[in-house]
Amino acid sequence: MIHSGAKILIESLIKNGVDTIFGYPGGAVLDIYDELFKCKDKIKHVLVTHEQHAAHAADGYARSTGRAGVCLATSGPGATNLVTGIAAAFVDSVPLVAITGNVSLSLLGKDSFQEVDIAGITMPVVKHNWIVENVRDLENIVNEAFYVAQSGRPGPVLIDIPKDVISAECEPSVHRGLTQSKDFRTQNSKLSVRTAELRELRGFSSSSDIEKVVTLIKNSKRPMIFAGGGVVRSGASAEVKKLAELLGAPVALSLMGISAFPSDHPLCTGLIGMHGTAASNKAVQKCDLLIALGARFSERVTGEKNFAKNAKIIHIDIDPAEINKNINADAYIIGDLKKVLDLLLKRLSVDISIKNFNTEYHREIEGFRTQNSELSVRTAELRALRGKNFLHPCFIIQETAKALGENAIVVTDVGQHQIWTARYYPFTGTQKFLTSGGLGAMGFGMGAALGAKIANPKTPVVLFTGDGSFRMNNAEIATLVKYKLPVLIILFNNRALGMLRQWQKLSYKSVYYETDLEAHSPDFIKLAAAYDMPAFSAKDEKSFSIALDAALKLIASGRSVLIVTAIDKNEKV
Repeated sequence: MIHSGAKILIESLIKNGVDTIFGYPGGAVLDIYDELFKCKDKIKHVLVTHEQHAAHAADGYARSTGRAGVCLATSGPGATNLVTGIAAAFVDSVPLVAITGNVSLSLLGKDSFQEVDIAGITMPVVKHNWIVENVRDLENIVNEAFYVAQSGRPGPVLIDIPKDVISAECEPSVHRGLTQSKDFRTQNSKLSVRTAELRELRGFSSSSDIEKVVTLIKNSKRPMIFAGGGVVRSGASAEVKKLAELLGAPVALSLMGISAFPSDHPLCTGLIGMHGTAASNKAVQKCDLLIALGARFSERVTGEKNFAKNAKIIHIDIDPAEINKNINADAYIIGDLKKVLDLLLKRLSVDISIKNFNTEYHREIEGFRTQNSELSVRTAELRALRGKNFLHPCFIIQETAKALGENAIVVTDVGQHQIWTARYYPFTGTQKFLTSGGLGAMGFGMGAALGAKIANPKTPVVLFTGDGSFRMNNAEIATLVKYKLPVLIILFNNRALGMLRQWQKLSYKSVYYETDLEAHSPDFIKLAAAYDMPAFSAKDEKSFSIALDAALKLIASGRSVLIVTAIDKNEKV
């Protein structure tokens, strides 16, 4: 039997466990869509309203499941519209397989209609990409793509398929099976090349220096843990909790590490860095040992100088490229966090001398937690707002958390609401937190929320968004309604680009140029109604509680709901 490239592609995706594709059709990929139609009982296609949101939806699918998300776009502008979503997945280490169509091989490089060099464009933001030049190679390339996306430090890959390759045919015996090419993995992998370069540049050694790590921990009197997104990716939250309790070490979290450690745990100091808590930022300057777990030391965390100035640094990460990149480590271990921590815990637990807690250090950390308590600040702010036509973000977030329970998937767009959620949402370690951390892509939230909901139909999904971000992605309401995806959307409406406005006040003498959205702000309630989505407005605590109760009843019946909340324009992170 002879198979077309389109059929080989879809069968290969199914063999790799793909059950959902997020995409938007175009001329270069119509053969693929025809094959998708024939296989719709085996693989579901979700039609989005914009290709960027297809990439974000595949991202949300992947972050919420750990499996690679898949998105599909046509050539030219369809392919370039995926780039922001691919870049967001790359920076945050999300396994994603992007598939694009292109013009026929004979037309490549001739400025043909809807032709772009998408492989060249995406090269800096993928682990690897392929241009399929022969239909006989297609199945093996698909298999390799999934291997690369999900192995080691996860990340996005891209497969670009010219139109004539999609329509070309070959015998099934010609294209290869599911085994990945050893030569590809060891010689041609972008990650392998990058690692080889790093060995030469930084004197990287492949041997794990676990003895040095154990010695540093045993000699420490004021240890601290810095947990990043790698903890979430590797499923190592339980091991981090054991390590923290064994050492009596406070735990600070990066934005990507939110949900990796229970926020109500006595050792949790919360978000660290530019928008972090006083407790985390002061504690890191007091510790004598900082154990960084799956974190890349972003400048939003470290600032420009003097970060952890009194501490030795231990860095544990799966990606050798991160070692000594931003912060020099005194000791490091390269490997999967869950496995490394399990080994480390066994080594440490046999030596009870390491439980030599520094009580003065812990009293000082606790002082940071209570003196600058988020709770006391929030209470004062809430009291001041009562009687006004504004809601405090803390109240909205915490009331929503109470209503949804401990298994919710929490999604944000980017801006003030993102940081409020990271700081105020009571993550217990069972929820998932999906946000565009490294790229900070406004418009990420709606696609990610619908992708997460499709992947987790029985789990509550809430999207916290701002009016600026929501205006970038509200067309995806059509997708939520079409596929009957019950997602709760909480819109923080301060009629401004709040984070930028905050910076303009602090650094630009309150010159609020082009960050005020009030003059041309849409009626979000009417906008939702145009898509047949129920919507409520809330201006105070009572009206929000009523709206939330009504929304949850509608969500239980299978409908998405929007709640528009009035936030003071001058409210700051």
